[in-house]
Amino acid sequence: MGQLQDVGEADGWRCWLCDEPVDPDMSPNDPRGASLDTRISKGRAKKKKQDKGDLPTERLAHKSCNTGKGSNDSVVPWPDHLIVVDPAPITAAAERLQRKGGREAMARCPTREDADAVAEWLVDRLSRLAPGLKVQTEITNTGGQHLVSLRTN
Repeated sequence: MGQLQDVGEADGWRCWLCDEPVDPDMSPNDPRGASLDTRISKGRAKKKKQDKGDLPTERLAHKSCNTGKGSNDSVVPWPDHLIVVDPAPITAAAERLQRKGGREAMARCPTREDADAVAEWLVDRLSRLAPGLKVQTEITNTGGQHLVSLRTN
């Protein structure tokens, strides 16, 4: 339980997949109970270990989120209240930004207000998804729509 406690505290007792609170006192057999998960699938982790010698750190996840993900790469969902067109996969974009830096186009929005809401949510969500990654948002008017991008600081 020591490792789960350490990971839970580091992640603020929030599921890294759904971003909802995790109750540390709930039974680990309950779907909303705490479990440990890695950011990438075991197959990719094995290849990464062969290539670089380091494995990704474990993250806190609800048992149901972790089980639902299975051996697939994680998918961090966009919230339903945001109005976005062509949303980018958040986990893959975060990994590329951590690895290479630069800029990632994340979504197009119909209004500036929608784009501002998406930008605010992305910075907040990435602060928990990839705590060491410092990003800023850019919103560009692209002829009737607004492109929201992330750029590393």
